[in-house]
This record gives sequence, C-alpha cells and structure tokens, in this order.
Amino acid sequence: MKKRMLILEDGTIFEGIAFGSDEGSIGETVFTTGMTGYQETISNPSGAGQIIVMTYPLIGNYGINRDDYESIEPAASGLVVRELADEPSNFRSGMTLCELLTMKGIPGIQGIDTRKLTRLLRDKGALKGILTAAGEEVNVQETVAHVASYVLPTDLVARVSTQKPYPSPGRGERIILIDYGMKHGILRELNERDCDVIVVPYNTTTKEILSLSPDGIVLSNGPGNPMDVEGTVEVIKELLGKAPMFGIGLGHQLFALACGARTVKLKNSHMGGNHPVKDLATGRTELTSQCHGYSVDEESLAGTNLEVTHKALNDGSVEGVKSTKYEAFSVQFHPEASPGPEDSKHLFDRFMDIMKTSSREGNFNA
Repeated sequence: MKKRMLILEDGTIFEGIAFGSDEGSIGETVFTTGMTGYQETISNPSGAGQIIVMTYPLIGNYGINRDDYESIEPAASGLVVRELADEPSNFRSGMTLCELLTMKGIPGIQGIDTRKLTRLLRDKGALKGILTAAGEEVNVQETVAHVASYVLPTDLVARVSTQKPYPSPGRGERIILIDYGMKHGILRELNERDCDVIVVPYNTTTKEILSLSPDGIVLSNGPGNPMDVEGTVEVIKELLGKAPMFGIGLGHQLFALACGARTVKLKNSHMGGNHPVKDLATGRTELTSQCHGYSVDEESLAGTNLEVTHKALNDGSVEGVKSTKYEAFSVQFHPEASPGPEDSKHLFDRFMDIMKTSSREGNFNA
C-alpha cells in the first residue's frame, strides 16, 4: 500500500495510506459532519477545490451507485477518511468509493486521526492543504511554504457551471435555473413539480434570460466566494421584479449582494446533513443539509429591502432572507437535501405558489 501525506499550511503533517487517484492535489481543507451521503458530498459542485474530511470514521461501506450523484464530474480536490471500506455491501452498489475516485482523478488518504484533524480545523478554521506522496524525497519545509503561499482559485464557478443552456422539459411553470454549480437535486425537485426548466450558464445575460419568458428564476448553489463571481450581481439586480426569484446556497449569497448586503467568510464552514435552522415565521426548527464557507452579514441588511427569515441555531448566522419589495427569497441551506433530511422541501412548494399567484395577478411582465 502506498503511503500519502496531508500537509497543512500551518506545518501540521498527517501520514496515512493512499487510495483513489495517484495524482497529488492542493486545496482548502474542510470537514463535513454527515454520517452518510459521501457520494453526494463528493459530487456536490459546491465542494470544488476542497479537500473534504469525513468526520464519521467508516466511509465507503455502501459503495457508489448510479442514482446518488449530484453532478456528473465531481470537482472536489481530495478526500480524507479514517477508514475506507474496500468491500461495500449494498444491493445498489456498482463500484467502490476507491474506484470512483481513481476514475475521476481525485486522491484520497485513509488511516489518519480524523478526530485530531477535525479539532484542528474547528479551532483554526479551514486551512489550505496538499495531498502528496510520502517519502524521503519530499521536502516538507518547501512543501509547507508552497501550501502557505498558494492562492485559492477564484474561478470555481466558471469551472463547474454548464457551458451551454439545456432544457429539462415539463408542462408547468417555466423556470430559468442559473447554474453556479447546481446540484442535480434542485433540478429533480423542480421536475417533480412538472416545471419546464431551462438550465443556463452562470454568465448568461439579463437579455438572454428574459428572452426565455421565465415564470420564475432559481439561483443555484455553487462553490467559493460570492464576490469572485464577476458580473452576476448586476444581472440579478436587473432580474429582480421581472419574475419571482428563489436563491439556494451561493445563489442566496448572490441575491443578498444584489440587494445591497455583504457576505463574510465563516471560520468554520457549514458542511453536513444535520445543521439545525429555525424558521423565524413559524418557530419551527428544521434539520438541514449545508455546504458553504461564506455567510450573509446580518448587520449589513440594515437599509436594504431584505429581512431575515431563517437563522442557524449552532452559530446564529443568517440562513434565509426575503425581499420586502420583490417576490424573492433565498436560503443558505439545501432544501433538496441530497444528502440529508428533507424537512425543507416545502420551500419549493412555496416558490411554486408564489409563481402561480403572481401569474394570476399579472404582477410580472418580462
């Protein structure tokens, strides 16, 4: 078995056993708290450029199946696990986790103390890291300096967004789904409601979107810093008031920026399928699936047309907002789950109701 090292920018070194691709990789090291759902987590485009640490100790035990992908091409930079299951047991399994990572060019490391690593990341926040071969030929001091000076990429959305528009036909409301790194789960939820969906690239212009006569606009999830997505905020500003709007994940952050708010980087990314969020209107607490490293700054909402609708119970951060001026709202978490609980799927129904009401009342004229 080949040895592999995870070297962090602060000089911490973890040595373990390599699996997956033989290639090395560098990225932002973050941890996720989900006990299951590793296939969806790895294939979620929001994880682009990240080395993902699974806090649950045994990963890969139910294999990889054809149905649970959230994107066709996973964009994660690497995977860290305590113990990898080499022989999965599940009737749906078509390959092992190791086989998937090998096929997709993603390196992994197992056999390290993931509890220690998680505590380190919890205390210091996300750290840049590199997965590299272990051995005397590796100059650790030079590698640490390389990782510390590495500049995280700012074009992650461009890497994971579709390059051309494509339809997902239905006979219901026409939805323009702007792909900033869309999870397939969002598309599935809209398809289940018979929406006529057209998925468009992240840099599609306002004119092009309105030419498709939308009944509603969905801003998808995606990776990285929302401030890096050039031109998008201006497009969202121009679309407000033209059709009802629903933002998810990165789409939530971009929607808030378009309304004049600010975003901030979290010390600890929210990743996993067990994050409690309170709906301030109903008082109901829902468990949610999350994957983000930035948040809307609540203080910056003063003077905007936004009001907070949801808050995280773990750290009090903003998890949802709605406009008091337009038929538009957004949430930081993933109502489609995939993986995680489906407590918040009703938000898609709320969006459907808004579109139908607005259509009957003739509130919008694209």
